[in-house]
Amino acid sequence: MKLIEQAIRFPVTTTVGVLLLILFGVIGLFRLPIQLTPNVEEPKITVQTLWPGASPHEVEREIIEEQEEQLKSLDGLVKMESTSTDSSGTITLTFRVGTDLDAALLKVSNHLQQVPSYPPDAEKPVIRSVDVNANAIAWFILSPTSKNGFKGDISTLYQFADETIKPAIERVPGIAAANIYGGRPTEVHIIVDPQKLAARGITYTEVAAAIARENQNISGGDFAEGKRRYIIRTLGEFETPRALADIVVAIRNNVPVYLRDVATVELAYRKPSAIVFQRGQKVIAINAVKEAGENLLRVMKDLKTQLRILNREVLAPRGLQLNQVYDETQYVYSAIHLVIQSLIIGSILAVIILLLYLRSWTSTLVIGIAIPVSIVATFMLMYFFDRTLNVISLAGLAFASGMVVDNSIVVLENIYRHRQMGKNRVRAAHDGAREVWGAVLASTLTTIAVFVPVVFIRSEVGQLFGDIAIAISCAVGLSLILAITVIPSLSARILTVGRTDTPRQPGLARLDILARRYVSWVTRTVS
Repeated sequence: MKLIEQAIRFPVTTTVGVLLLILFGVIGLFRLPIQLTPNVEEPKITVQTLWPGASPHEVEREIIEEQEEQLKSLDGLVKMESTSTDSSGTITLTFRVGTDLDAALLKVSNHLQQVPSYPPDAEKPVIRSVDVNANAIAWFILSPTSKNGFKGDISTLYQFADETIKPAIERVPGIAAANIYGGRPTEVHIIVDPQKLAARGITYTEVAAAIARENQNISGGDFAEGKRRYIIRTLGEFETPRALADIVVAIRNNVPVYLRDVATVELAYRKPSAIVFQRGQKVIAINAVKEAGENLLRVMKDLKTQLRILNREVLAPRGLQLNQVYDETQYVYSAIHLVIQSLIIGSILAVIILLLYLRSWTSTLVIGIAIPVSIVATFMLMYFFDRTLNVISLAGLAFASGMVVDNSIVVLENIYRHRQMGKNRVRAAHDGAREVWGAVLASTLTTIAVFVPVVFIRSEVGQLFGDIAIAISCAVGLSLILAITVIPSLSARILTVGRTDTPRQPGLARLDILARRYVSWVTRTVS
């Protein structure tokens, strides 16, 4: 085979090729996104509709059922789930794997426009292509500082958190969204006095109609004057509670009745829908959601930097602090370190077993070099295949750490046999590798053929274990290249031959004795 001959003839070129594999493998390792588990694509779209003050039964009857009637005929829809709660209804649509989410979003929007009508107070449906709570990588707690901290009700700082803290977190590269829990947004409260209404003969309906009529901007068209064109708009939306209190709700006996005459208007806070406590103290919780495919460790590092800036420049002067109470990278570091430890221990054990049965440092060195080179070079291929570094892919490399030496052992065994026949190192390396390269290729292809089909499975299982298939296939494939290039090249330079009997016979004899004893023990146990 020409490749074997060139590898033996040009050892420097072969060495440079190995170094390049290691170099690009290290580059790929540092560029691979790191996360706990692989990205599992499950096309989902959520439709959320708010109807303030409505009960769950009303939300389901007036909104959810109408929306489900229109959405059930969507193409590619696999599952539809709905949840009705106080003042809110949510529909979760699950589509077939591989569905184009952009096209699905457009179809969902078109179908929702076919809903006949919504309740007057209901807001427009909000369509999202991802569950923003599914991938929260960090949780933060906004609370007063221990000394001279914020003295009021912390839940009233919702608007401050929404306008200051949330945008700061979302500006971090790799963060898709931030969500706030436990606070109370501000709202205008209109407390009507029934006795004053009755005294003036005004109904609640008239008050509500007057507020709705006055609280709007009206377009007056446009006109041109010379070279200029002017847009006319009447600004009627209320900006302050006082402006709202000054509207006329009715006229009685030619006397205007203002809203302030029959009601009290004040800026207050919405009733809490959820309360977050930490050690018996009210707090506000904020989470951060990572974008798919981003490097978790890098995003968390930038997020912690932003957290320090917020605490030092924005929150500390107000007597507040933002503390991180959940960090997903802790689990990632722990899981990845455990798998890396298993990978290193497995590789060391493989080398020790080789040394015990080969009884030759040079032979062990020739074969053992295939383990680190194959594994490091695999990172380069994983980067090209747009995979991530996670516990699944690292587990695949751990499995492959003992498989990558198989091809090298077969090639070295045949080279050793030719060396014992009296051939010089170069001839023995060439003839030994050329004789078995076809068998080694067939063996490698059968291994790859077992794992590669997993990559083409589009279900969640296929996406989850696709990293194992790619890691093992790439590592074994690279071990084949090393076995027919690096192993002959090294054998032609450093392989030594001892006595006529192979150095593995004592080890094999002991193994045979152990096997016989095991079979005898099993036979006695069964009988």
